[in-house]
Amino acid sequence: MKQIAAFLSLFLLCLHLPVCAEESMVGKFSFETKTVLLNSGYTMPILGLGTYALEHDTCVNSVKALLAAGGRLIDTAYMYGNEDAVGEGVRQAMAEYGIPREEIFVITKIYPTQFGDPEAAIEMALEKLDLGYIDLLLLHHPDSGDVNAYRTMERYVAEGKIHSLGLSNWYVDELTDFLPKVTIQPSLVQNEIHPFYQEQDVVPFIQEKGIVVQCWYPLGGRGYTASLLGNETLCTIAAAHGVSAAQVILRWDLQRGIVVIPGSSNPEHIRENLDLFGFELAEDEMAQIQALDRGEKHDWY
Repeated sequence: MKQIAAFLSLFLLCLHLPVCAEESMVGKFSFETKTVLLNSGYTMPILGLGTYALEHDTCVNSVKALLAAGGRLIDTAYMYGNEDAVGEGVRQAMAEYGIPREEIFVITKIYPTQFGDPEAAIEMALEKLDLGYIDLLLLHHPDSGDVNAYRTMERYVAEGKIHSLGLSNWYVDELTDFLPKVTIQPSLVQNEIHPFYQEQDVVPFIQEKGIVVQCWYPLGGRGYTASLLGNETLCTIAAAHGVSAAQVILRWDLQRGIVVIPGSSNPEHIRENLDLFGFELAEDEMAQIQALDRGEKHDWY
């Protein structure tokens, strides 16, 4: 009987369905399943694809390339203007590759300009994605009306139309103010994080609350990627492992317990960005990368 129960729990985890899990497992990365258990009871892949700035056809093809390569996590947003393309790419991949919807985890965000009518924003996201439900919905950044918008999102969780909730671009002060005002604990906080901007105080603050951290701009962001990937320390570490500097950065994030969603429209790069489990960074290599921190933020959020 215990074996059957254990099998059922594992099966539900693989399908991203809520399970009664021990609190100690929440937020812990499994490099075997490449997933993390969220405090909402759902599992989420720990690496995937960011779709910022990907136009429709490019976005559809990038989403399909990710799913064909075994990736299962996709990040979009209202402000990216490509939620419909993400949904189209997912639906095509489900049909062509036989991937069940439950294996795919889609994140989207509502923007502060939508906080005045959060119901309309949520309904629009559901309609554009056209995937039955939203795996994880985030507020894109703090602004007036964010608490009311989040409380509306909580109602959609109760209806099963959204599975998990989260925040983007929230830091220590913002979280300290926001969290006591809502009922459902955010499952995830998504911030800019890369070797030149590491959030060494913010990341543990979030993780200690049982909230998963996810990074956008993991490779530095537009205009900064080349200098980051050309960094001598990162290139030396990459050469020692026979991998790319990008893979070193993404593996560094994973070993910090940070989910990665690098953006790309190049199928080869998308496959490379998923290939992070054939090597491990040593403690001294992690320390060398930590020493690269400049507090250098590359976007205004």
